[in-house]
Amino acid sequence: MFIFPAIDLLNGRAVRLRQGDYSRETVFSDDPAAVARKWVELGADRIHVVDLDGAKAGKPVNGTVIQSIVSAAGVPVQLGGGLRTDQDLETVFGWGVRWAVLGTRALQAPDWTRAVANRYPERIVLGVDAKGGYVATEGWLEVSRTKATDLARQVSDAPLAAVVYTDIAKDGMMSGPNFEALVEMKNATPLPVIASGGVCELGHVRRLIDEGIPGCIIGRALYEGTLDLAAALSLSRKSESPKS
Repeated sequence: MFIFPAIDLLNGRAVRLRQGDYSRETVFSDDPAAVARKWVELGADRIHVVDLDGAKAGKPVNGTVIQSIVSAAGVPVQLGGGLRTDQDLETVFGWGVRWAVLGTRALQAPDWTRAVANRYPERIVLGVDAKGGYVATEGWLEVSRTKATDLARQVSDAPLAAVVYTDIAKDGMMSGPNFEALVEMKNATPLPVIASGGVCELGHVRRLIDEGIPGCIIGRALYEGTLDLAAALSLSRKSESPKS
């Protein structure tokens, strides 16, 4: 199982939001690159970054900070937030980002998502952010009429790297993942499913492994100390790892 420590960027700082609400922000660091180094020193072999400003603006915003994270981490970085054009993808891959997460644009243009997945095989990740089982877009400010599982099925034939599934109700709330929705997503697509939102204790990591979920993103729990990254990584590496 793969574990991605999360770094969410807002105004150049590392923050966490509750349920995607920009008015419910907690600032954890003014130096996101130092945060990345810390997670790597504790054993992380990949980092998940979200450009929250980019998600609202519809284009990458925190470029300088993202490049500093890539340089400081020295491990593969996965980036989401506002990536909606061919130029956006060319730009972030030029920054050294390994995987690009597509959310809003994937819903709006599934054919384009398939096309860029074929252009960048195994480097495009489908970001499915759901509220009540339906896809949320525009930095979680809008909820569509498309079911999360239906969106995943639409593009499952493309050479995507994975699906990041986030239940907004769980994100940043320290209440545990939506295991049922994650299993439903796993059963809906042949793509590897990465759990995001609510993972806050070792038992959650263990259950995700038991449910056959091949990856998870952990944020607030690491910053607040309710989950020890080294212990989570040790547990995850005892399970059989899928291909990277």
